[in-house]
Amino acid sequence: LFILPYAFPAFMSALLFRGMFNAEFGVINEFFFGGANIDWLGDPWLARIAVLFVNVWLTYPYYFLVCTGALQALPSDSLEAASIDGAGRFRQFRAIVLPLVLVSTAPLLISSFAFSFNNFTVIYMFNSGGPAIPGAPYALGSTDILISAIWRISGVSGGAADYGLASALSILVFVVIGVISALAFRQTRKLEEYQ
Repeated sequence: LFILPYAFPAFMSALLFRGMFNAEFGVINEFFFGGANIDWLGDPWLARIAVLFVNVWLTYPYYFLVCTGALQALPSDSLEAASIDGAGRFRQFRAIVLPLVLVSTAPLLISSFAFSFNNFTVIYMFNSGGPAIPGAPYALGSTDILISAIWRISGVSGGAADYGLASALSILVFVVIGVISALAFRQTRKLEEYQ
């Protein structure tokens, strides 16, 4: 059951959640909020919360599998030695478990950051980046991320095309992800030295 979301394609899950978060007949309002008419897809902040929920639901199984594997691979002798030396549970977690698990999961965190930064599928299929931002120079929505904004600005969605701005933003996405990934990999090397 924990890895079930990993078996579904992301676009199908986003469409399914779009129906579940519907204000009139959605399951979320019916079961969890007593049939209240909460406009999840029409309110900017509620739409952001809903998109975050869907993204966490889709990515949780991957984290779950990697983290449980990393936890099972921890050396029991280190934890036993710390326990004999008088370290409590919190101290063992902070000084031994967390650094050793971070060595295994740091590449996962880096790749998932890059994936979430460019996760066009969930934004487009869930609510098309909406609700719209009034007065925006392009047809941008409150839940648009940089990649979906580039898609709208490039004119693919049918609006006026600004290829120069779309190209500049694409280069910006590349630079941001590259810099953050380089910094994160440097930090990962420091964690490996700890081990």
